[in-house]
Amino acid sequence: MGGGGSEMLVQRLDDGIPLPDYEHPGDAGLDLRSRVDVVLAPGERALVPTGIAIALLPGFVALV
Repeated sequence: MGGGGSEMLVQRLDDGIPLPDYEHPGDAGLDLRSRVDVVLAPGERALVPTGIAIALLPGFVALV
């Protein structure tokens, strides 16, 4: 997954949610999808199912 030359291990947990992908050419990061809509107020947190689990490689970071 991804176009930077490194492979990331991804386990699909929900076949109904597309795998992360670049929305537009030149995007710096992959876009996550979810089955639920969430609106967060400033400082608020929520658990949002993305339908995947990842094994993040050393030296990489995942931001949501």
